[in-house]
Amino acid sequence: MRKSLVWISLVFITIAAAARAQDLASFEKRTSVKVLPNGLTLIVCERPEAPVFSYFTLVNAGSANDPGGETGLAHMFEHMAFKGTDEIGTTNYPAEKIALAKVEKTYAAYDFELRKRVGQDPAKLAALKKDFDDATEAADKYVVPNAFPQLAERNGAEGMNAETSEDQTEYFWSMPENRLQLWAYMESARIGRPVMREFYKERDVVQEERRMRTDSSPEGRMIEQFLATAYVAHPYRNPAVGWESEISQVSATEAEAFHKKYYVPANIVIAVVGDLKAATTMPVLERYFDKIPAGPKPEAMATVEPPQTAQKLVTLKEQSQPFYLEGYHKPDYRDPDDSVYDAITDIFSNGRTSRLYRSLVVDQKIAANAAGFGGFPGQKYPGLFAIYAVPLPGHTTDEMRDAIHKELAKLKTEDVTDAELERFKTRAKADKLRGLADNEGLAEQLAEYQTLFGDWREMFNEIARIDAVTKADIKRVANKVFLDSNRTVAQIEFAPPEAPPPAPGKPGGAQ
Repeated sequence: MRKSLVWISLVFITIAAAARAQDLASFEKRTSVKVLPNGLTLIVCERPEAPVFSYFTLVNAGSANDPGGETGLAHMFEHMAFKGTDEIGTTNYPAEKIALAKVEKTYAAYDFELRKRVGQDPAKLAALKKDFDDATEAADKYVVPNAFPQLAERNGAEGMNAETSEDQTEYFWSMPENRLQLWAYMESARIGRPVMREFYKERDVVQEERRMRTDSSPEGRMIEQFLATAYVAHPYRNPAVGWESEISQVSATEAEAFHKKYYVPANIVIAVVGDLKAATTMPVLERYFDKIPAGPKPEAMATVEPPQTAQKLVTLKEQSQPFYLEGYHKPDYRDPDDSVYDAITDIFSNGRTSRLYRSLVVDQKIAANAAGFGGFPGQKYPGLFAIYAVPLPGHTTDEMRDAIHKELAKLKTEDVTDAELERFKTRAKADKLRGLADNEGLAEQLAEYQTLFGDWREMFNEIARIDAVTKADIKRVANKVFLDSNRTVAQIEFAPPEAPPPAPGKPGGAQ
């Protein structure tokens, strides 16, 4: 106990020192926000430690916004973002534009025949497929491969990437501060007027990605079935990468419609952090990003997941490592108890010092690993508090279930200790401050909090909410959420390979 208190004291001293340099007043002096006439929000934070800047573009639309029958569409933009623009990645865009229009025309004809359930003509289908392939080959002649990323990298771009989650789509990299205008030109063009260049080639890449991560992975298949079972109405039930049958049929025309609806300036926040002066940076950003045409902000999602009223169970029989996973429906990030869920995550299941790991892995030695996490698969809408355990050889998923439920029962009936609660608050605040310590992390947090709360300052208010969590809060929330009727379980049970059938003419395989 004495060592624990000394450690907590030392961490508090470190946090206090960091906080003095990174408090709200300090950030307010260095951070400027401007909403452009087209609705796009720009944030510039001055941090002159090194002659570089990082940016984070957040589009407030992810796979949960995929239209019905078109799952995987939001994820396609993560791939298309590096294909270039009408000026980068092409040898002759006016000619390429005509060629791409022919690709869409021939694909629509082929797709129409392909989808016929009655009266499909195989010969006609083959001819239409050839027309589409020929049109694609003609359009590809204008493509300059990898022109967009190569231009950025030649000018010092580092960490160039994009990500698609259920809630949002993100684009980011870092660059020397004297390349700000080049970045603004490139980013505004690919966000505002993307070209569906090599769309169907990238669609094939996404299908292969799905095969590798889901179809060929027992854990991937289990998680997909887990979410499809836990949710009956909300789009969180769909895989972020999309269902295979729908990925294989989404079109560039459908992608353009998605872009027109969700990639409007009013649905985008861009944060830029680094060795920049807002007075000179903001006009540069305005010059490029204000050119993106305005559009109506997408309407809020109408679908609400109904309350779960009975436990659900999914069991996969696989020739692989057994695995146990369970989840409980919880509110979204706006809930007043959101920080209480963070406390439960940390104390109950975060890392090697958590109750769950100590019990199952260290003390009982029945699991190779055990952990939990909140906000799965997303946080913008009500998600799941998920808990998993991997049994050691000789132990079963039933043992994992019983051990997990025993630890959850303690949360519901006994107060956590003072030391556990203080460790949570110390770690949580330290993590928040560490996230502000570099340009990349700060740009991400500024954009995310501005998007989620309408004000980046909420990231400081969250520290106050963490401090306010009590032992009684943890017990109250545990009793509210960890109910049998609110539980969905998915597990992998080992199934030995089936014996080969006996040779013909030799019953039972006898010689």
